[in-house]
Amino acid sequence: MANENVTVRLVQKHDYQFDVHFGGAAPDLRADEPPPLGQGQGPSPLQLLAAAVGNCLSDSLLFALRKFKQQPEPISCEVTCEVGRNGEGRLRVLGIAATLTLGVPAEALEHLERVLTSFETYCTVTQSIAQGLPVRVSVLDAQGAVLK
Repeated sequence: MANENVTVRLVQKHDYQFDVHFGGAAPDLRADEPPPLGQGQGPSPLQLLAAAVGNCLSDSLLFALRKFKQQPEPISCEVTCEVGRNGEGRLRVLGIAATLTLGVPAEALEHLERVLTSFETYCTVTQSIAQGLPVRVSVLDAQGAVLK
């Protein structure tokens, strides 16, 4: 995907509801603001941002582990966007925290330390966002042990 542009198309459906068209075989998605602006009939822009970060980190971790023929499934990820007011009093994302959880105990995976030191560098979305705001990433194994 090097040097390739990604384009999505949004079309207003009603008030703050937009249908998001990704093209190709990807299904469309309805996005909406939560009340009182919108009706909450789909994910908000903040939720889409959090989902993009979590999805990219999860993909990067899975890819890095599979390079060593490891099976960490099922991986799960929880992402929190810290929202607050900036100096001008406008709402902004002040930081993002992501916690990835492997589906197996750490002992079941080889080369885990090497993977944990490098997988984030392959996450296009997170690395791009981290240029503008802090992104904290944690990794746990299936037993809840903090690995990173």
